[in-house]
Amino acid sequence: MTEEAKTGEPQAHPAVSLTGPGDGEMIILGSTRMRVLEDGSHTGHRLAIAESVLAPHTQGPPQHRHARHDEGFYVLSGTVRFTVADEDYDAVTGTLVMVPPGTPHTFANLTDQPAVMLSTFTPDRYVQYFRDLRELLADGRPLTPQANVDAMSRYATEPATDLT
Repeated sequence: MTEEAKTGEPQAHPAVSLTGPGDGEMIILGSTRMRVLEDGSHTGHRLAIAESVLAPHTQGPPQHRHARHDEGFYVLSGTVRFTVADEDYDAVTGTLVMVPPGTPHTFANLTDQPAVMLSTFTPDRYVQYFRDLRELLADGRPLTPQANVDAMSRYATEPATDLT
């Protein structure tokens, strides 16, 4: 007899994962606050999702390329400047930006207001990069360009140095 039949109460499907408004793993990286909503542990590592709040006038990472994962950004509020190779795009609320492997990109909040994005990583492996950065900063070490490059390289990502 199922648990539902025994108690008369509906049971949550074991494969369903819920992350409430106050839940998720918080990662603070300078003026950016990231909340990991799904780290891949409930999706067979096919997908990770994070919500990021970019403070006003926040520069993003150096322009870079991912070799093994797609990255998506959905702007929930504010305006985020995406630079893809040598082109700039201002993504306003409601804009989805999808970045396939091999595409050089970066982003920044150049405005006077916070910007909020929902980011996807397919597969999930890049979430660990942000955890690694958090550990570097927690140890009191500065996030040098070389430390960032070293962390990126562990996740099949490299700076787009040919564009600088």
